[in-house]
Amino acid sequence: MDYFRYREDELFAEDVPLKFLAGRFGTPLYVYSKKTIVRHLRAFKRSFSVLNPLICFAYKANYNRKILEIMKKEGFGADCVSMGELKLAKKIGVPSSKIVFNGNGKTEEEIEMAVGMKIKMFNVDSVEELLTISRIARKRNTRANIAFRVNPEIEVPTHPHIATALKQSKFGIPLEDAFSAYELAKQIPSIAVLGVHFHIGSQITEVGPFLKALRKTSAFVRKLGRRRIPVKFLNIGGGIGVRYHRELPADLDTYAREFAKCLKIPVKIIMEPGRAIIANAAVLLAKVVATKKTRYGNFAVVDAGMNDLVRPSMYGSYHEIEPVKIFEDRKKTKYSVVGPVCESGDIFAKKAALRQVFAGELLAFRSAGAYGYSMSSNYNLRSRPAEVLVDGKNFIEIRKREKTEDLI
Repeated sequence: MDYFRYREDELFAEDVPLKFLAGRFGTPLYVYSKKTIVRHLRAFKRSFSVLNPLICFAYKANYNRKILEIMKKEGFGADCVSMGELKLAKKIGVPSSKIVFNGNGKTEEEIEMAVGMKIKMFNVDSVEELLTISRIARKRNTRANIAFRVNPEIEVPTHPHIATALKQSKFGIPLEDAFSAYELAKQIPSIAVLGVHFHIGSQITEVGPFLKALRKTSAFVRKLGRRRIPVKFLNIGGGIGVRYHRELPADLDTYAREFAKCLKIPVKIIMEPGRAIIANAAVLLAKVVATKKTRYGNFAVVDAGMNDLVRPSMYGSYHEIEPVKIFEDRKKTKYSVVGPVCESGDIFAKKAALRQVFAGELLAFRSAGAYGYSMSSNYNLRSRPAEVLVDGKNFIEIRKREKTEDLI
């Protein structure tokens, strides 16, 4: 459930008309609903209370500071994959005991910072990385907490670019090779082995793949225990999918219930959700610049481009496109909704059924909160959009629109 609703044929974010926000802050514009964010955060806590997990939001999905401050206030930790995200978590005041550090290419500078912060855990991607972490921890006369990211080699029903547990994945250590890595880590004085980590992919709308991964990693944890390598934490990553179009994802209660039934080992669970919390909490507003009719079809050209929302170009992803103002007397027409970027792939939708639109009117791209602004760029020397957070009748600009002068 989100809080974007039509009132008398006009689309609102909570109690604020989107047309007003577009006029106030310009377009393209990301608009977030605070009520939706808080609702999703509390739904996660309520549903997964049966597991009593440490929930670390994946900063890569959305790194707006004001939004992350809401998550910190609700008790969520941080799943970081870069120095920038580590610095942001520290700036916001997320306790070090709630920060995990992921990634398959951690630099020495990033490791230095994370060791100094005494974060909860490194999710270590390779033996080589382990040795770097141990050397830096030894130099600082401390111990670094680690879990190896293991690859359970699970096929998942999602786009290949976001399936991260395939045999050929760049992430993690294959399960058959992970045991020797743990035996090595156990012998290093500057390393504290605390957990096992896996992450099988993103936008997964079925419970089954998670259960397969849980069974495989649970068996691995039991094997470690038999060899006197006790594990306190099992980090099950993120990846729970949401509805963009016709997907029918399982509800959170189902995920939690099935996870709890499957889990037969005495470990503390860590989770790293991102999309499931923030995706449906935002829309991207765009203005129609022009319409064009050719013998091959109709085009609606908008002022948002693939630099603002790259998912459709990158993954072929679907975002529901809705008019901010509905005109019931207009006939439905099929449009290819495209941006102004000089790439043939700058297409948001092909032959989308919309009531006739004209230049100057507004369209809303739904489910734009995850991997929207966080994946945006300045391609074609385009400034990135502003972001606005709505809370009931109130609103605040939480990121200013970039100025071309600043970029050049």
